[in-house]
Amino acid sequence: MSVELPFAPVDTVIRRNAGTLRVSAEAAEELARRIQRRGARLAVDAAERATADGRKTLMASDFGVSSVPDKDTLELPIAPVDRIARLDIDDSYRVSMDARIALADQLESFADDVAAAATELARHAERRTVKAEDVEAYFELAQYFG
Repeated sequence: MSVELPFAPVDTVIRRNAGTLRVSAEAAEELARRIQRRGARLAVDAAERATADGRKTLMASDFGVSSVPDKDTLELPIAPVDRIARLDIDDSYRVSMDARIALADQLESFADDVAAAATELARHAERRTVKAEDVEAYFELAQYFG
């Protein structure tokens, strides 16, 4: 599976959670892969909601949000998030700009949660670098994180 999301913004999200720890390129790549999977799943759910309402356009409300943040406040770029949204849905669906921004906001929040937990795991392992194995471990231990 190719990853649509550039690693640089994902790296930035991890770094803002990592404090003084370093971040490996593999950690950013692994988190980008996980973000993509989650985004595609969220878009499939949103498409089902739109279809139930008789629409072929995904709206922000289909992603469960009532307000959409300013896109300039987000680290994740909108164009790759749009491509992620379209990975597993029919080509006949359209994704409104507000829906793209809402999805980017949800994915960035998800990335922040994962990055914070991965940082905690790296510190627990007494390492100075957040690695892909920390991101992977989070998903194995997710039930233990708040």
